[in-house]
Amino acid sequence: MNGPKLSRPGGLKTHSLFSRKSKVNIKNFAKDYQPDGSFRDFVASLPDILAGREFKDFIGRFKRARKSHKTILVAMGAHVIKVGLNPVIIRLMKEGWISGLALNGAGIIHDFEIAFSGRTSEDVASQVQTGKFGMARETGQWLNQAINRGAERGIGLGQAVGEMIASSDFPHKRMSLLAASYELGIPTSVHVAIGTDTIHFHPEARGETLGKASLADFFLFCSLVERLEAGVFINIGSAVVLPEVFLKAVSYVRNKGHKLDNFTAAVFDFIHHYRPAQNVIQRTLGSRGKGFYFIGHHEIMIPLLAASLLA
Repeated sequence: MNGPKLSRPGGLKTHSLFSRKSKVNIKNFAKDYQPDGSFRDFVASLPDILAGREFKDFIGRFKRARKSHKTILVAMGAHVIKVGLNPVIIRLMKEGWISGLALNGAGIIHDFEIAFSGRTSEDVASQVQTGKFGMARETGQWLNQAINRGAERGIGLGQAVGEMIASSDFPHKRMSLLAASYELGIPTSVHVAIGTDTIHFHPEARGETLGKASLADFFLFCSLVERLEAGVFINIGSAVVLPEVFLKAVSYVRNKGHKLDNFTAAVFDFIHHYRPAQNVIQRTLGSRGKGFYFIGHHEIMIPLLAASLLA
């Protein structure tokens, strides 16, 4: 039985490897980092390929923004606090690497609990089975009272909670992001979605004060976005709330006539999310801006970022 005839390579048109355009060149390879070198040497030793190249590009943009006294706005999900990064963020605030901070509602819960007791993050799976999840008395009382009093004074939620922690005798308040930002005069906004946080079902919760204080913080956030031209916006670990807030703030600021065409945006998260990719990296960038998406565990990536900047 006769089968199909096999194709032979005769007449094939080839070309020299040296004439072909290649995407990888040894000049872009990692350098041989020596253990006695500086951290600056370590960053420089990363390959100029893919995320290595992007990370070095981002660090350079970050440093230029700080040197030029441009706005550096950092938005953070609560997981950043839960993996022990408050000391790293506070160091960056003290060293002038952060102009403004934005948190979601869970952020103030974990920040308060760290300051108040030195511990946070309950076992949700076991606690919710018995109806005990979110029932810590002090968390609900202290935070709701601070929010209620702050709204009565016409101040935002971030300032109200930061002032409360900073003026307290809590044993671990030096670990609080909100207290540090308050003492350093760094604007901090807190963006609340009603019903997403455990303190909302405590008896001291007031919808009118939560809404008033968080709305004040939205416009505080917008005032920072107004000055973002040639600056940096970073979203760390917020998959929905803060990317949505940023999208609306950018639209509001541009509608008011403020120039916002050239800023750097970056997302740090341990998986790729739709909204941060769209709202931070794609939809909001101006024609001269650039976006970065870095994937990795916060407890590794954020210390790496901080050390790279401080070096």
